Parts: sequence; C-alpha cells; structure tokens
Amino acid sequence: MNSLEKNTLLIKKTAQKLGFDYCGVAKAEYLEEEAPKLEAWLAKNYHGKMAYMANHFDKRLDPGKLVDDARSVISLMYNYYPPKKLPEEKDDVKIAKYAYGKDYHFVIRDKLKNFLEILREEIGEIHGRAFVDSAPVMERQWGQKAGLGWTGKNSLLLNKNSGSFFFLAELIIDLPLQYDNPITKDYCGTCTRCIDACPTDAIVQDNLIDASKCISYLTIELKEEIPTEFKGKMENWAFGCDICQDVCPWNRFSKAHQEREFLPSPDLEKIEWEEITKETFNRVFKKSAVKRSKWEGLKRNIQFLRST
Repeated sequence: MNSLEKNTLLIKKTAQKLGFDYCGVAKAEYLEEEAPKLEAWLAKNYHGKMAYMANHFDKRLDPGKLVDDARSVISLMYNYYPPKKLPEEKDDVKIAKYAYGKDYHFVIRDKLKNFLEILREEIGEIHGRAFVDSAPVMERQWGQKAGLGWTGKNSLLLNKNSGSFFFLAELIIDLPLQYDNPITKDYCGTCTRCIDACPTDAIVQDNLIDASKCISYLTIELKEEIPTEFKGKMENWAFGCDICQDVCPWNRFSKAHQEREFLPSPDLEKIEWEEITKETFNRVFKKSAVKRSKWEGLKRNIQFLRST
C-alpha cells in the first residue's frame, strides 16, 4: 500500500471513528463548471437579500484561495435525521429538523478540529482548514465530486443509500490523496415531487432555487418583513423548512441519527409558541441554531403565520 492509499484509508477510518456517516475525497481544483452557474444565479438575484453570497466569488470556486497549496478536499456527511419528529397538530408551529438540538456548527466544528489533530499526529505536518457552513465553500458541489451523492432537483446533495438529512463539512488540506470518482448520474429521473410540493414555488427548475422565495430564507435570512405575497403559503414553518426533503422518495432510506447533542430539549415540546417570551426563547434555544432568527425574528414569523 503506497502513501496515498495509506493516508486516504486513515482519513476514512478517522471519519467513521468520529461519527461521520460518509467521507469522500476530491482533488482540490478550480470548479470551472460551477463558475457560470453561480454567476447566472447571482445575476438573477436569486440570492435575495443575502448580499454575502455575492462576496468572495473566486474563493467559492477555488479552494487554493482558502488554503495555500491545497491538494485535497475531504467531504463529510453527518446525519441529523431525528429518532422521532416533534409532535405536530394541525396548526402547530414547525421548525426544521436540523434545529431540534444543539447548533450543528458547535458539534461538528469540534469533530473537525479533532480530525485535523489526529491526521497531524499520524501523518505529520499538514496545513489545512476545517469548514462547516462557515466560509465560501460550495459544499454540495464538493460532495458530488467526492462521490457522496448527486445534486437533486431541490439543489440538495442526495445520497442513494441514506437520502439528504445530513450536515455537510469539509477539510481542505495540502496533502495529496487517492481521489474518489464523482457521481455523474442524476438518480432523480423524472420525479418532480419536491418541485410540486414547494408551496412558494422556490424551485424554479432542476437544481435551481430562487432563495428569495424559499421558506428557510424567509424565516431565517430575511431580516425585513416577510412579503405579503407569501401569506397562506408558509404551511406553519416558523424556522426553516423540510418540505422538499420530506417528500423526496430517497429519504425513505433515512435512518435515525445517533448524536445525543441533536436530541431536542424536553422544553421544546412544551413551548406555547404564540406566547413565547424572550426569557423562554433564550433558555430553550441557548445553544440552538434557532438563535439565528433571534426572539424578535421568531415572533415576526409566528405572527405572519397567524395573520394568514
């Protein structure tokens, strides 16, 4: 076994040891095919008020601008599909499954830090950086290049064996490795369930999302008032949205995660959403991704739902 094979095997075993469900490796190179797609998406203003999406254009496409002498992009998937969904009555407020427990940034960032430490102990001096939705990295595209899945019509990375309820993370390092074959086949076929189910028509065509219409964008990223055109279309989602994933046939293969940190707080099931106080919000969502919306944002979302 040569050093490329040996180091790649070490990386995949380490990923498994740290709880990652899938690990793939791609050559760190300029994403030439993605450049015109990203440019066109921005030109159509599909990023809405997310001005940061237009920043660092070259960094999004070239890992060498994030890590000097980058040679490999290690893509990782970490399951967050809950053992059980929160109880949902007909008019219950809903939050996305990824936000049930502790903020994934904290959980996965610690694992990635540990990952790099293990590699340096076993291999030697390695220069690199860890990313979990924390920098201009095109996570889904790298996941596809690393053989972890393909890009579905809802623009999410879909894995043939486990669906799409995963957090994506990357290590970009200056170590050459044995690279995996990219997934080039579209296993969605003629299925249009995600497109048909989206109540705000955010999926404008295969793999292309008008984020300014997406419920996740409207309830999290948008800091202004939600446009009245979306009244009656939010389907009780107050933070994020899982509709396009819930209807996806590939998610019938989703399995419950094993991460204790992602389990919901017992208080989450007891919340009186319409009456939630700032004190309750800060206590229940102290370490949750829901804090991104802030108390004022969550109240705005709930009031918008109830005004329809």
